[in-house]
Amino acid sequence: MSFSSEIKEELSHQIPAARHCRLAEIAAILNFCSHVEQEKEPNRGNGLKMHTENLAVARKYFTLLRKTYNIKMSVSVRQSKSQNKSFQGTRIYEVCSHGDMAAVEHILIQNQCCKRAYIRGAFLASGSVSDPEKGYHFEIVCSRADKAEQLREMLLGFGVDARITTRKKSYILYVKEGSQIVDILNIMEAHVALMKFENVRILKEMRNSVNRQVNCETANLNKTVSAAVKQIEDIQYIQKTIGFDELPENLAEIAQLRLEQPETTLKELGQMLTPAVGKSGVNHRLRKLSMIAEQLRDHKEENYYDETGNHHSDSGRA
Repeated sequence: MSFSSEIKEELSHQIPAARHCRLAEIAAILNFCSHVEQEKEPNRGNGLKMHTENLAVARKYFTLLRKTYNIKMSVSVRQSKSQNKSFQGTRIYEVCSHGDMAAVEHILIQNQCCKRAYIRGAFLASGSVSDPEKGYHFEIVCSRADKAEQLREMLLGFGVDARITTRKKSYILYVKEGSQIVDILNIMEAHVALMKFENVRILKEMRNSVNRQVNCETANLNKTVSAAVKQIEDIQYIQKTIGFDELPENLAEIAQLRLEQPETTLKELGQMLTPAVGKSGVNHRLRKLSMIAEQLRDHKEENYYDETGNHHSDSGRA
């Protein structure tokens, strides 16, 4: 069973206690999956036929009518005759009603409880929600723009900002934000589906958070390794060109230690020095070594570097 079917099955068992809410839900179902047709028998007037592929929706509509109106109803099941192979063999449930139902057609939905019922009925009739494991997408298919706009205004009254787009000849009201889909499930009072959706959403967010943290730590590790490799290359170049004897004692000490401990962190390197030096102090000395290496690469081997990193020509030395 799809996630949409699970939601509709849950909603099919919710029968509003108030008659005005039942009327609102009936109005929505009729508005989104029914049509008026002339009865074949004389003197019977017009009838309403609601058709759906979902048994839960047919059962809900039948129950709402039975509890709200004293009218004659009939239920039939037939196989779909659609040319689309994916719909061939699908069962179509039809609920036909005969009687005075003018109140449904002209109902005014003003109360918040009635708006909840209407949104619930619209979803039952032509809505769907994607599996939260795969993505977040809620939609209701509307035959006319004014129906889509009416639903959008209702949802906006509950703080849900839905969008409207077109698909072939239909108008699609949709929501793609997970938190807003949770709000819609709450509006429709699909509390079991809401908890399932939230559990999946929380797990996905936790996985995403862990992945972001791992990616961040991996990036930092790669950055640290790259920096260590560059430091060692610079130190080896200094050793090969002028040797460590030409370096100030503190720079020679950290250069030798870095070669012996290529995988050690800056903090750990500082603790190995005598006296111990902090991470920033170690980083400062390694930067000076990198500067020396760059200058040597620029053919400035004759420069002398004092303990502070200042440069002096050989001719100026005593």
